[in-house]
Amino acid sequence: MKLAQPLETSAMPHSSDSSDSSFSRSPPPSNKQDSSDDVRKVQRREKNRIAAQKSRQRQTQKADTLHLESEDLEKQNAALRKEIKQLTEEMKYFTSVLSSHEPLCSILATTSSPPPEVVYGAHTFHQSHVSSPRFQP
Repeated sequence: MKLAQPLETSAMPHSSDSSDSSFSRSPPPSNKQDSSDDVRKVQRREKNRIAAQKSRQRQTQKADTLHLESEDLEKQNAALRKEIKQLTEEMKYFTSVLSSHEPLCSILATTSSPPPEVVYGAHTFHQSHVSSPRFQP
């Protein structure tokens, strides 16, 4: 049985001399089968390393895409909330205008049922908010 001798790294000069066999990573192959197995193992590790790197890149790209999409949706949400607030204010305004008009309206006073164009459906106010000077940006 051979005992390993401790290496003194501070006393050894650092060189890139490849002829020094004490620094080799693996022992020389004992036969052709071991050599081909080692080559396959190295190739498999390299292929696995590349696949893992590509997987990490895809994962990072996906996270970046989701982050950008999230920011875009936040902006859209804020714009829609602003529009809802504006439309709610506009609806309050038109409701108050209608309330103040109803007692003075001769059409509503003379007929028992309001004509179809006086019905307070969403279609009667659909385009009015676009042209209303009060709510222009």
